[in-house]
Amino acid sequence: MRNKWGAVAIAAALAVGLLAACKNTPSPDSAAKQTTEPPNGAANMNMSGMPIVKEPITLTFFTGKSGNNGNNFADTLVWQQYRQKSNVNVNFQLVPFENLTALRNLSLAGGDYPDAFYSARIGTADLLRYGSLGLFVKLNDYIDKYAPNFKKLLDQYPDMRKGLTMPDGGIYSFPSFYDPSFLSMLIGVPLWVKQDWLDKLGMKEPATTEEFYRYLKAVKEQDPNGNGLPDEIPYAGNGINPLIEQIRGAWGFGNRGVGHKYVDIDPNKPGELRFFRIDPKYKEVIDYMRRLYAEGLIDKEIFTIKTGALYAKGQQGIFGATINPNPVTQMNQDGYIGLGALKGPYGDQLYTQVKVPLIWPGAFVITNKNKYPEATVRWIDYFYGEEGATFFFMGVKGQTYNETADGKLEYIDDITKNPDGLTQDQALSKYVTWLGGSYPGYVREQYFRGSESLPQSAKVASKAKPHLVKELWYNFNFTEEENEFMSSVGSMIHSYISDMEVKFITGVEPMSEWDKYADTVQKMGLPEYMQVYRSAYERYIAKKQ
Repeated sequence: MRNKWGAVAIAAALAVGLLAACKNTPSPDSAAKQTTEPPNGAANMNMSGMPIVKEPITLTFFTGKSGNNGNNFADTLVWQQYRQKSNVNVNFQLVPFENLTALRNLSLAGGDYPDAFYSARIGTADLLRYGSLGLFVKLNDYIDKYAPNFKKLLDQYPDMRKGLTMPDGGIYSFPSFYDPSFLSMLIGVPLWVKQDWLDKLGMKEPATTEEFYRYLKAVKEQDPNGNGLPDEIPYAGNGINPLIEQIRGAWGFGNRGVGHKYVDIDPNKPGELRFFRIDPKYKEVIDYMRRLYAEGLIDKEIFTIKTGALYAKGQQGIFGATINPNPVTQMNQDGYIGLGALKGPYGDQLYTQVKVPLIWPGAFVITNKNKYPEATVRWIDYFYGEEGATFFFMGVKGQTYNETADGKLEYIDDITKNPDGLTQDQALSKYVTWLGGSYPGYVREQYFRGSESLPQSAKVASKAKPHLVKELWYNFNFTEEENEFMSSVGSMIHSYISDMEVKFITGVEPMSEWDKYADTVQKMGLPEYMQVYRSAYERYIAKKQ
């Protein structure tokens, strides 16, 4: 026991150090403007227009950061200009997404948390927990009074309101929300294959799981880049789960979308929930992945490689297939085509890699440490309107983008065709901070010019549409008691499944142990797990009626 708690103490100390290291120093102009404390609350605020506040204020945000973004948000064009426009100075404390959950929880547990959490990926369980404790500000009344853009969206999309409303009736966050008609954005990360290698190999675009396997095998064995070296990597990615989530629809699993990774509806028993990850037929999904891995068709670094290193390797043009938003923007690689739904051995053909529009419910949360909640709500609400969203994603007209004669917005050539050979994301990083996702805001195709808006991504959406899952489930909002169960027993089940799937795929555990593995999951508390899930599902269905 002493060793156990000693390890916990060491981990906590390291985490505290990392949190301190991640904090940005406030910009000099921020410090200069705080010589006198402005009045609190609405007294210092303009109810509409800019600036948001009459006297400058400074806020501190715990901020999730992807590897695609720069290391100082305050230096980017968008935040420099918004600071001047709004009179609100934001000190962004940047925390890499890899460390986000641990450091966020540590700050909340220790009481040393900021005015708000930005791009912090806060789950619904924590929204309810910390909201009910009063650490997160209940936003219902603030939205009605100070967030006209966001309130309009809640009225326009009732499912978003339902998804954000916790069982206690409170709304505690602003989300990352995608226009439901923007299908390529809901898909996000297609499965890409290299068209010129297909041509050289004399193969058509894979339409089945077996054809995809044969393509990867040909990439490995037939030197499609023609340099005489075995340097091609048939499939490369960041972790194995994205590929599993693309493939399993070929066996009919995941039929309520990628947001529900363990439970869907049994197609043979309409209305009955199915825990599909230990289904006897799901064994074939994992065995298919094992086959790819065993034959060297999956990059051996897939379980360890970081996103930045993956994209750097991809710039060499050696990936036969990969999963990411778009190889053009991530790896400077043109010539890839995205696949639609692959057909499986029993005729199943379901495109399940699709998210609901409410991507990150807890993308932005205001805490009870915040002295200016009204101004903060106005600050974030700007990005849910057309003007603010265009500014957030595109930057400044004439500087980072231009408008064509037909009204289409396009980034300048220095971004899309960078003379220094930078990828689009790399060139954008000094202007904007939406790269890598998880940001609070409203995404529409008319002003979003990221990977998902490129022609190749639009083609993927058109291929996927005929086989798209028929009903997407939004997040289920569990009660506090149910959350306690899911964060303990449920979390153990999830971790065990993840560990065992990797062991099966890599051959550490033989597939002959599947039944024993499935039985272990049952004994870990799966009947109770399904009872909790069913209760949440029934509340969810009742809300929709």
